[in-house]
Amino acid sequence: MRAVVVGAGIAGLVAARQLGLAGWEVDLCEQSPAPRPDGYMMDFFGPGVGAAERIGLYSRLAAVAYHVEAIEYIDVAGRLRSSLAYHTFARVAGGKVLSLPRPDMERAALAALTDDVAPGRVRVRYGAPVSQVWDDEAGVRVSVEGSPGVTLTADVLIGADGIHSGVRAQVFGPKAQYFRFLGMRAAAFIVTEPLLNARFRDRFVLTDTIDRMAGFYSLRSNQVAALMVYRDAAGETGDERSRSPRERLRREFAGLGDAVDRVLELCPEHPYDDAVAQIIMPGWQKGRTVLVGDACGAVSLLAGQGGSLAIAGAALLGDILGPVASPKGVGPAIAEFERFWRPVVEDAQTAGRRIASSFLPRNHVQRFLRRWIISATHVPGIDRMVARRIVGKIAK
Repeated sequence: MRAVVVGAGIAGLVAARQLGLAGWEVDLCEQSPAPRPDGYMMDFFGPGVGAAERIGLYSRLAAVAYHVEAIEYIDVAGRLRSSLAYHTFARVAGGKVLSLPRPDMERAALAALTDDVAPGRVRVRYGAPVSQVWDDEAGVRVSVEGSPGVTLTADVLIGADGIHSGVRAQVFGPKAQYFRFLGMRAAAFIVTEPLLNARFRDRFVLTDTIDRMAGFYSLRSNQVAALMVYRDAAGETGDERSRSPRERLRREFAGLGDAVDRVLELCPEHPYDDAVAQIIMPGWQKGRTVLVGDACGAVSLLAGQGGSLAIAGAALLGDILGPVASPKGVGPAIAEFERFWRPVVEDAQTAGRRIASSFLPRNHVQRFLRRWIISATHVPGIDRMVARRIVGKIAK
């Protein structure tokens, strides 16, 4: 049996590995010329933990995770306004929580693929954007650009190419009908700044501000990772999209303090910059094509569950598709995957919308309420109530 997986992110790498281990021949196509170096810090908890342990990936993730002591909110003068001990969050989120940047999670998944799967079983093609797909009675065909371009044939096509999925657009229709904008944009980038690295070490530091928030955490090698979220009614259609992301960030985040100013001085011209959104679809599979990860069920980066859902969903897809021995079994298998996995994703998306609605305070009253809730999380019962609002049922 043969598969084409489009997208070498977390979900794509795990799906390709699991099918390779099951004896499938897999082509994994990624339009980026190499693994992406930039990304935001992710909290890894929930169903992905058990899945990662089961497939032998958890130890690799734990080896590159960061120790975090607290989440701290500071004002524009750098003064502490509220804080949450990280072990409190870890306890109410299911006990096991890892914090690691998205690129480190992807590198761990890629290493697991290359180390564990027999040579030649999975062919990882970077710099190989997919230009066209066909899914008919004869099977799946995928046209891959590159030097030279090729056409791949397979028994199943797995679209794991993210929130702006090209596979989804070609097989299921234009993005606009599935794209649910949550009223914000987010940017993420990494800079080298030794003084700020030492200042923020072992903590997530967030600005306690209205309608915008800058977050920082220290990485290895004197680096600081920044995540910036701000309200943006224009979504992807405003004139602002044609301007420099760096200049837009400098304008949006002016006046938030010396740390923000310094990080924005070092911001690359084209950081990660995208709408905060979800993908809501009536169906994830059509013919012999199935979507996985953000391509069909993005929860938004604010929910902190994308990596967990990517690993758990891709591992489940591998479990169900792996034993299939003929093309006739593909359709029922991917239908079973969606039937089982959709309720989990929908619950996570519901929690993600709750988070988005309160993530950025709109006024001083909402900001004060957030401070009070954080200060009350040490009270038994309240901590569980807060956790349920943040993570929903997924932590179980």
